[in-house]
This record gives sequence, structure tokens and C-alpha cells, in this order.
Amino acid sequence: MTTPTETHEQRSEQPRSLIVTIYGLYAREAGGWISVAALIRLMAELGVDEPAVRSSISRLKRRGMLEAVRQEGAAGYGLSDPARDILGEGDHRIFRRPAARIEDGWLLAVFSVPESERQKRHMLRSRLAALGFGTAAAGVWVAPAHLYDDTRRTLERLGLTDYVDLFRSHYLAFGDLSRAVRSWWDLDALRDLYDEFLRAHGPVLARWRRRRTGDDALAFADYVRALTQWRRLPYLDPGLPPELLPRTWHGRQAGDLFFDLQDLLAEASTRHVHAVTGGVGTSPARSVPA
Repeated sequence: MTTPTETHEQRSEQPRSLIVTIYGLYAREAGGWISVAALIRLMAELGVDEPAVRSSISRLKRRGMLEAVRQEGAAGYGLSDPARDILGEGDHRIFRRPAARIEDGWLLAVFSVPESERQKRHMLRSRLAALGFGTAAAGVWVAPAHLYDDTRRTLERLGLTDYVDLFRSHYLAFGDLSRAVRSWWDLDALRDLYDEFLRAHGPVLARWRRRRTGDDALAFADYVRALTQWRRLPYLDPGLPPELLPRTWHGRQAGDLFFDLQDLLAEASTRHVHAVTGGVGTSPARSVPA
């Protein structure tokens, strides 16, 4: 679960996260490429200066997300093949809200990684956490059963299947399931992230509902900022059955807010990107991974 330190780190990486959002939304339909000049202009509308853009691009290139490519003499960056795979996996996770039921059961991930391969152990734990798993015991992680397909694809892509066994299960006895769930996940921290999203973007939605004329550049900035903050939450949130959640849980309200913003802003945002790039991207319903 995200800690205050991790939240600070995520904010310090905001330019990088914004770039990933832009590529995930608008670059894939045009071969995954955006010129440096267009990206700098788009990022300026998000309040990010050119040096920060170039520094973030360099980091994404080192991480294997972006590749330097020239098109018709223009310098730019395209998505790597692994980045395309990751973005493809993220599409349905970020723009869907599955409703788990207690009777659907649970997915257990039981793993053991030799000490000599501790880096893979770290990778496995971090990816399970990013998928929304909670910790039931040492080497035993739990998630709602509907996360099976996402989990299988991720473990196969990362080459971690030799270290993990996956099981479907049902909770039978002996404790209180709601209390157990609170020990498996830090729901208070996740609730705080949802509340933070509501505070940040609730006024944005209210402002757009009052507007009588459109502003494509502003729609772009507001939509990309909202998606950049939102896209981590469907991965951190395992999608637990409602009856197991705290009474002060605002996850559904945050989801409603995001999708209302998407309905209002996505089309205008895409128009603006087309105007800046000369036509990069055609689909507003693309997502990005956590």
C-alpha cells in the first residue's frame, strides 16, 4: 500500500507520470510516436518546463519505456514493445470497475524464491502489491478471484511463473472476514488516497459543469492530470465486496467522479492533442498502467 514516503516520491515523479499518461492516451494509434517539440508544448500546458520534460524522457528511455525515433526529420520518442504490452494490460483495469462478491471467492498466490534470487523476490512482491494483492501470511498473498487474469498475464510477462502457485479459495472459518480483510490490506491508506482524489478533482468537475463554452487546451490539462492521479488507484484497490469495506469508504464516489470527468473532457482533450501534434492519437479511451 502507498505510504506517505511513496506518495511524496510519486509527486516528485509527476512529470514522468504525466508523460506516460499522454503516451498511453494518445500515442498508440499513431505508432506510439510523439515528436519532442509536440511533447514539450503539451507538457508546458501542464505546467512542466522543458528541462524537466527532457530529464523525464531520459529516465523513461533508461527504463525501457521509450525509444528515440526520427520521423520525417523530426526528433521524437516512440513506445517500446514492452511498454505497449504494459499499456495494453492496463486498458481494461483502469477503465473498468468490477464488482466482487464474497461468493466468488479469493485468489491465493503462494510463492517461494531462493535467497540467491532475492531481486526476483522483490519484483514478485512489488508486482503482487501493484496488482492489488494483500498479505495474508509470509509468502501467501490474497486477492479477489476476479484478479486472476490480470495476475496470470503479469506473472507470465515478467517470467515469474516458476516461483508462484495460484489457487482459488473460499473463506470458511474461523474469524470475522471483515476484520481479516483489514489485516490483509491497509484500507485506511487507500481510503485516504480516494479522498485526496475527490478533494483535488471534485472542484474541477463542478467548474466544467458550470462552463458554457469549451476550452480544448484546458480540457486536456484537466483530463491528463485527473487520469494521472486516478490510474494508480484501480491497481492499489483490489475491488473488494462492498460489505467488507469501511463505512467511510469513498471509492465508488471517486470512480464516479473520474468517469464523469472522462465523459466531459476526453473528446475535447483529444481534439487539442490533434491540433498540437497534427493528428497523433485517435482514441480517447486508452489507459496507462500504475
